[in-house]
Formats: sequence, structure tokens, C-alpha cells
Amino acid sequence: MYRLPPRKMSEVNIGKRKEKCENCTKQCNKKQTDDGAGSQQEGDEVNGQVMAVYSIDLQNQSSLGFFNHLTLTSPFPQVNEGPQLLLSACLSCDGCLSEEESLKISQQSLEEVERVLALNKKCDVTKHKVLVASVCPQSLPYFAVKLGLDINEAAHKLCSFLKSLGVQYVFDTTLAAGFSILESQKEFIQRYRRRHHDSHAMPMFTSSCPGWIRYAERVLGSLVTPHICSARSSQQIMGCLVKDFFSKQQKLSPEKVYHVVVAPCFDKKLEAVREEFYNSLLESRDVDCVLTSGEIYYLMEQRKVSVENLDSVPLDHVLGEAGDAALVRYEGRSSEGFLEHVFKHAAKELFGLDVQEITYKTLKNRDFQEVTLERDGETLLQFAAVYGFRNIQTLVHRMRKGRVPYQLVEVLSCPGGCLSGRGQAESDAGGRTDKTLVQQMEEAYTSMPVCLPEVNPTLHTLYQDWLQGQDSPQAGTLLHTQYKSQTQTHTQPPHMQW
Repeated sequence: MYRLPPRKMSEVNIGKRKEKCENCTKQCNKKQTDDGAGSQQEGDEVNGQVMAVYSIDLQNQSSLGFFNHLTLTSPFPQVNEGPQLLLSACLSCDGCLSEEESLKISQQSLEEVERVLALNKKCDVTKHKVLVASVCPQSLPYFAVKLGLDINEAAHKLCSFLKSLGVQYVFDTTLAAGFSILESQKEFIQRYRRRHHDSHAMPMFTSSCPGWIRYAERVLGSLVTPHICSARSSQQIMGCLVKDFFSKQQKLSPEKVYHVVVAPCFDKKLEAVREEFYNSLLESRDVDCVLTSGEIYYLMEQRKVSVENLDSVPLDHVLGEAGDAALVRYEGRSSEGFLEHVFKHAAKELFGLDVQEITYKTLKNRDFQEVTLERDGETLLQFAAVYGFRNIQTLVHRMRKGRVPYQLVEVLSCPGGCLSGRGQAESDAGGRTDKTLVQQMEEAYTSMPVCLPEVNPTLHTLYQDWLQGQDSPQAGTLLHTQYKSQTQTHTQPPHMQW
């Protein structure tokens, strides 16, 4: 299993803090009582390795994300200071991580990728796996800052490094994000038009953040899950693109392709192992492994890679066309821009209004903002961007009281959005967000030109050639999923007091 550097260890003894979830405390205490005195050693060791403690920094508003403070394993001994409650983990899973989940997550590691690469060198060519890497646009600014390059050159150097390891194809996931945005826009219009006879139509919550999704399913349950947009995240749509479309183009069966995603967030590891993204007949996952930007950079450091010695290799294209297309991004502050794209689309589609610029109104803090569309003094649309667990709790509290005026809420578990994912934005010491690094990444990210998915010709081609049309059953199956309540019926999710 992969060991992150020591600086990744960020533990909080929740017992010493007032801000704690009583349900989590009871669950953990109950587990300790049930397991007996010898459970600590047994619970902390898996195959002889000590499992690290998940943690959350309440004062720093760190995310609820299940893996945003996760070190998969730790070479350091745990200090016995009483129960180390895993607040973020407990809030997300409503109980302890199962052995099955632990096994799946343990395979989301550099060691697993290196194992596949090693097998390719040893086994017969007919048994080789074709390695494909998909890089999230929010990861590229991290490499630009770390390597001291502009974002396009950093992408080329990253591509060169990955291919030097044995990866055959390197894509970026912007194309998949375009699918997710377009499908979210379409679903919002449908929900808005049935809002008067469907109590679950509004508000619509975005579904791109796996930390938020896990919390919604495991803790909030039916209060929230019917409101979650069914569009798959860009990661999982990219998984379908690679395992369904691209593999067919290459005349490969899906299980012959090993698909790695490079992401800014540990939570993406958990999303990749969801059951609905696994084909049991082919024994193949849409995404086989997620590695964070920090893990890839750590590997570059371990191998003493010199940027100057790396070639400048352009990223590949899913359709196989030649040429080096410039990197683009979608609208939005530091994420995939669902709020802005849906807002502009809805203004045009529902009210015939062309919105050129969006003005955010800050409410509680810069991670709780709203956008309003008005005409002749009448409010037509009201959207909100809610980032970070503390703000999410405020949103949920208002929803319980029926005081959510928004038609759409873009929800992300990381304060600051995806660029601030703990897989790349954590400081070298103390486990806190490196604000200077985040600012530099934001500057690099906004340097990329904005592209509208509606005018992307590759998306239109794939809708026809891959999905047989925008409203086809194929599009419904491969671009959408369902989120369901997984809470226990006898347990009401607790309300956090801050």
C-alpha cells in the first residue's frame, strides 16, 4: 500500500473538542465496547500495516470529504490518547468502513498501478493491459505551479512523465465535464417545468462532488437524495468514454484497459469504487484507480525527475485526431462551473434572457454565495454556491425548515472548490490548506480560455457516434446514475451545532 509523506498525517483528537457529532461518538464508543479491549490493534492493522486516522479540522472549515484528510497507511505508530474519533468519516458513512470498502480503497494506490505496469513487462503481450490516464483540469494548475511552467507546458510535461512510466494514452477530462454540464442543464429545465407538481424537483443539487454525495446518501437520506441531479460526474463519464467508446475504437475489451484518473481530491477514490460503476460480467470498473495530483508529484520526486529532461508531449484525443489542441476550461471560479453554465442556459431557455456576466453575492462567507436573475423587480432565478461542510450544514438546516429559496445549489465539500482539494492543496506542515499555493493555482486555472460545451463539435460528434443521440436510451444509461438514501430507518441524521 502507498505511504504518503509524513506531512500528510493530520490527526485531531475529537474528544478534546466541543464540536463533535454525538451520533458519531456513540457509534465509535459502541464499536469499541462491542469489539473489546483488543480491538484497537485489530482495527488499526490490516495485513500487518497500521491504518492512519482520518481527520477534519473544524476551525479551518475543512471538508466533510471522506478522504480529504486521509493517509491510506502510516508507517508511524499511533499515540494512544483515547478514542480518536473520525469525524469526517463518521459523518460520511454513518458507521465504520466495511472490510470490503477497505479492500477496494487499498487498491486505489500507486503500488497497484506499478503492479499493473510490472505485469505488462513480465507477461505475454496478449495479456497486457493498456494503461489510460485521464487528468482533471483542476489538477493541471497544481503541476503548473509545482513545475514552474505555464499550464499548457505543464500538461505536456505531465503527459511525458506518465508515458515514461508505461501509460499509453493520456487524456484530460474536460470533454467528459462538458457532457455532465449539458446533461445537468437539460435536467434542470425538466425539473423546473414540473416544480409545481413535484415537491422533489426543486432545489436541484449538483452531483459532481463524491464527498457531498456520500454524506447525502449516508446521513441526510431522503431529505436530499431526490433533489440530487442524476448526471454522472466528469470522472465517471470519462470512465464510460474510455471503457466503452475508446476501447471499441481500439478494438479492445474493457477489461483489457486499465484506466487511471488524476484528481485533486481523495474523495474521487471512493467514487470510483461505487457498485454502479462496476461491470460484473466483464469484471471491469469504469475507473480502475484514482491517484491525486500530490501522489503523482510525490512519485516524480521519488524518481528524481528533472523537468528539463522531460519531453513536451501533447495530450491525446479521444477521437484519435492528430494535433495539439489548446487546453480549455469551463466557466466557474475553481471547479467545473455547473452553477454558471446552468444559470445562463436556464435564463435563455426559460426566460429568453442572455446573461453575459454573473455577479456573486457573498452571504456568510466567500464559500456561501448566491446568484440572482431579476426582471422588472421580479426574481426569476436564485442559485447558490455552497462549499465546505460548515456551509453545507447551514444549507441543510434551512432545508429542514423549508427555507431554501434556491432552484439550484452547487455543492462542493472542499472550501474553495475543487482546486483546494486536499489531494493537492495541503501545506507541507500542519495539514492545513496552503493558501499561497491555492492562489497560484487559481491564477493558472483562470489563464485557460473558457469554452462553452454547447459549441464543442467533439461533444456533438460523440452524442451521435457514441450515444446515438442526445435523448437516446444509451445517453440515459451512460451519462446518468441514481443516488439513493442509505441511512438506517431507525436513525435520524444529527444536526451539527457550530
